[in-house]
Amino acid sequence: MFQHDAHLRRNADPLITVRDLNFWYGDKQALQDVSFALYPNEILALIGPSGCGKSTALRCLNRMQDHIRGARQTGHIMLDGKDIHAPDIDPTVLRRHFGWVAQKPNPFPMSVFENVAYGARLHGLMRTRADLAAHVEDCLRRAHLWDEVKDELHGMDGTALSGGQQQRLCIARALSTKPEILLMDEPTGSIDPIATARVEELMMELKADHALIVITHSMMEARRIADRVAYFHMGRLLEIGPTQAVFDHPHTPEAQRFIHGLTG
Repeated sequence: MFQHDAHLRRNADPLITVRDLNFWYGDKQALQDVSFALYPNEILALIGPSGCGKSTALRCLNRMQDHIRGARQTGHIMLDGKDIHAPDIDPTVLRRHFGWVAQKPNPFPMSVFENVAYGARLHGLMRTRADLAAHVEDCLRRAHLWDEVKDELHGMDGTALSGGQQQRLCIARALSTKPEILLMDEPTGSIDPIATARVEELMMELKADHALIVITHSMMEARRIADRVAYFHMGRLLEIGPTQAVFDHPHTPEAQRFIHGLTG
């Protein structure tokens, strides 16, 4: 499945290659022999029933699982050709390659400006205050939020924004460390349809400069935004391929039933 899917991609080296990934929470195995690749300038949607391993797979990519007591992992995850668990890899530096957006908007309890500036300041990405201010503006513009908050950058708390605005602020914050890859765990799962449409439009724009992995429980959303989809079932990656091909002609009975709404 992995090799067949790679053949369908254009001639480009993957940003991430996952090979034979297994993951356990204590005695419970959450992922079993998962293999896939992520390519530049694409949106890969992870679909499947709740508890099937999608979020675990996503968190493995930026080593968010490192400090979970009793957890263990086997297999290989390569970022730009280098194993992310190599001894010389600093997890904090590694995570700069990834921007993270959660299902529920979680802005920091501080000003809009500080929400976006935090990551860039933490990693020392900007040399001067003027550079930082320009960078914050750029991130907010890219998140389609600048015009709505520019007059209260320092006076408005990020938590005072509407739900959709908060999620776009979190996307701006994710962009602030200049990541190559955006990891989004149901980014439209807790916002209204109008806000969802704006976030989906934003994701489509962001793939011009980033690769995105998006977990979604909406099959319509996956059809609208994804270049490829990966179907997970009970910790296994059963299908991966171009979105239309997987939706129109799923190869496994599990994927067929899920896509047609018979399981969930």
